[in-house]
Amino acid sequence: MAVFVPAEPGPADQVTSWTRTVGGAESNVARTLAGLGVRAAWVSAVGADPFGRAVLAAVSAAGVDVTGVAVDPTRPTGLYIKESDAAGSPVRYYRRGSAASAMGPDALDRVDLAGARLVHVSGITAALSPTCLALLRAVMDLPRTTHQVSFDLNWRPALWADGDAGVLQELADRADIVLVGLDEAEVVWGATTPAEVRTVLPTPSTLVVKQGAVGATLLRHGLPEVFEPALRVEVVEPVGAGDAFAAGFLAATLRDEPPARALRAGHIRAATVLRTHHDVADPLPAPAVDDLLDADPATWAATSWTSAGIGVRTR
Repeated sequence: MAVFVPAEPGPADQVTSWTRTVGGAESNVARTLAGLGVRAAWVSAVGADPFGRAVLAAVSAAGVDVTGVAVDPTRPTGLYIKESDAAGSPVRYYRRGSAASAMGPDALDRVDLAGARLVHVSGITAALSPTCLALLRAVMDLPRTTHQVSFDLNWRPALWADGDAGVLQELADRADIVLVGLDEAEVVWGATTPAEVRTVLPTPSTLVVKQGAVGATLLRHGLPEVFEPALRVEVVEPVGAGDAFAAGFLAATLRDEPPARALRAGHIRAATVLRTHHDVADPLPAPAVDDLLDADPATWAATSWTSAGIGVRTR
């Protein structure tokens, strides 16, 4: 989608200058994966309008294959307005009747799974329309001979005002890898601990429960539970951090990294976005990432990222 953020301070109703960027859960993940060296393709739909061209240009420029994106001649590209705030950014979506909302199972005709190891989807898509929900069910029905399906809950209450959010449990429990915020799980399923989320979703082989600034817990069948604390970050604006975490974790998982290291990779990517006003941020230099990934637990826990940079707190 096209994204508009204020280009000047003040209440949104008084702002007259806006900056147009690009965002959207799945495209955010695809762009971040590409920035981490993972071959990624994005399948969606945009309108035959200037915003659609801008979205395609931005996603393609990030190194993502966009040949599977349809250009709808009659429906517009969706957009949203974001008011940047470190405590939580109000977001207003304008995508009813958008090109993406008209997608259905036939979108899979544009998906080439040859050599694919992962198909990533989001609960947002399921909420856009009955045909989009049918598309996600079709994704879950695909034979998984070479690929896994990852599912990010991405709870958006406004999208479910007139829908049955119960389908999110159905979809999530059919995935191989699930990412969900504990705050989301409490609202949607009444689950207040990672163990309770696992009770709701017994099937996925990998379950990541994000616990905000506290950290994240990884639960895998037959293996011990792993918790990794988050980096301490001076937040500029939070939107997009969940998508960045997903990309970092998934990239590490595709490289068969150990569980704690995969969680750290997610935290590092989330932190880069928390330090910006954008949904996608440039990755840290590889040496800085390696230092963080290899840090001992005490150093990791003492590391913070502020406007002054990344540093280790000393006593």
